[in-house]
Amino acid sequence: MTPLEAFERRLAATLDELRDAGLLRRMHLPRGVDLVSNDYLGLAEHPYLASRMRDALADVPAGSGGSRLLRGHHEAFERIEARLAAFCGAEAALLFATGYAANIGLLQAIVAPDDLILSDERNHASLIDGIRLTKARTAIYPHQDLAALDAALRAPRSGRAIVVTESVFSMDGDLTPLADLVDLADRHDAVVIVDEAHATGLYGERGSGRVEALGLRDRVLASVHTGGKALGSGGAWVAGSRALRDVIVNRARSFIFSTAPLPVLAAALDAGLDLVAREPQRRAEVRRKSALLRAALADAGIGAGGESSIVPIVVGSNEAVLALQAGLWEAGFDARAIRPPSVAPGTARLRVTVRYPVSDDDLRRFASATARLMRAQPLHELC
Repeated sequence: MTPLEAFERRLAATLDELRDAGLLRRMHLPRGVDLVSNDYLGLAEHPYLASRMRDALADVPAGSGGSRLLRGHHEAFERIEARLAAFCGAEAALLFATGYAANIGLLQAIVAPDDLILSDERNHASLIDGIRLTKARTAIYPHQDLAALDAALRAPRSGRAIVVTESVFSMDGDLTPLADLVDLADRHDAVVIVDEAHATGLYGERGSGRVEALGLRDRVLASVHTGGKALGSGGAWVAGSRALRDVIVNRARSFIFSTAPLPVLAAALDAGLDLVAREPQRRAEVRRKSALLRAALADAGIGAGGESSIVPIVVGSNEAVLALQAGLWEAGFDARAIRPPSVAPGTARLRVTVRYPVSDDDLRRFASATARLMRAQPLHELC
């Protein structure tokens, strides 16, 4: 057997192991009523956003041509970063191609090996990977457990302390007690970084997120926001001080060594911000519909977690949640199974997202279909 044949055999064995554990993943085209995407406000298909992008292509190149520090910088990026900073109430903002690149770039750029990072155990993979890249000492505290965070902050340390959290957790849909967390960090001379990916566009008077809504802008070191969720397009940015931005430009490898985003992204983000400002009823409707869905599920005998537009329905086993996903596809709903390692073993779930375009009737029908399918499965498969 050649080395190549041996390697391919190992790849096949890996796929068999994943299949046997109910963890094999495949890509599926969209189908049915969208209850899975992060396009909470329904802006991804808004004609205004599409029109702005088409118009912009007459004024900007199709591609960026290089990294921002080479020839990939563009006036469109400077303009949108100024607007993104104002949107967040920050001094400056720096645009990345993705939220993953923004999180790992931010952390790798500003954290020293002798610092202490304190991270919620359910933080997103991009935060976890960014923390690993820093090589700093890390304390993982139980989810939303501020008493445990307090104890970890009291431990002796030689460098700075940096608390990292999401404001709306992507798999549980719960809200971090941000004001209390920031108070706690202040008492222990720590700084806070907040990932606002699932809050941007949905919270605050301007819509920039929960840092804005709670009046914490001047009390956090940085917030990270995405354009590919509620704003309907793509990209991500870090908001903070001018000094923070300049350090990231000089030290973040995911910024320095990546080709710049397509310049047309700036027009898409600008249009998304226009729509968030002009149509605040969209976020109000998402909140109302989220409450409606939770009530409909409760009426159908299904417990659902979270406090946001993310509604997790914990099923338990990988096999059971895949069967539920398949049944919902047949019923005309696109709700996807979430399995380990995205969530803890034994907590496989549907991660349902409530979106502005989805009607009340569809949400009620979804609750009814989910209850029917869950009743049809053997009890042992649902625990």
